[in-house]
Amino acid sequence: MTGKHKKWNERLGKSLPSRDALSSHPWLQPVASRLLHPQLWRLQHEAVARGVAVGTFWAFVIPFAQMVAAAAHCTWWRANIPAAAAMTMVTNPLTIGFWLWLAYQLGTLVLGAPADAVTPIGNGTLSWLEEFGWPTVLGMGMFAMGGAALGYVVVKLVWRLRIALKRRARRSGAQVRSQA
Repeated sequence: MTGKHKKWNERLGKSLPSRDALSSHPWLQPVASRLLHPQLWRLQHEAVARGVAVGTFWAFVIPFAQMVAAAAHCTWWRANIPAAAAMTMVTNPLTIGFWLWLAYQLGTLVLGAPADAVTPIGNGTLSWLEEFGWPTVLGMGMFAMGGAALGYVVVKLVWRLRIALKRRARRSGAQVRSQA
């Protein structure tokens, strides 16, 4: 591992909550005993793929406490908690404006409404929600479901590719040694 990757991994590791921090969180107390199960913290391909899917889903579904919801959800699905926690960072205070705008654009496209039609805000909460809220909620829901499915598939494919490359390297190394 290069120095650059090592620094990035250390920084990511420091920003993610530890097992103990998650298990002592008041909102997670009902699932704290299940939260410390070793399978939820191992780097197994199926658990990591599930963790990526769970984290991506919760990143787009709720605007706050995504890590808490993802960690709790991981106990049901036997998903990797660090992978889920990392994926919830897709939506953060710096990127949420972009994601909400993109979700609104997608929602209006699916609903067939013109995206540039803006009504005055003084018409009340219901008209604002009808104009902006429903398309945005639809778009975020589509990002949540599509992102979760895509994340799961990408992790599975990358994991298989990694294993195939390791096998190929091992075979070619064995062939070189046998010819020598």
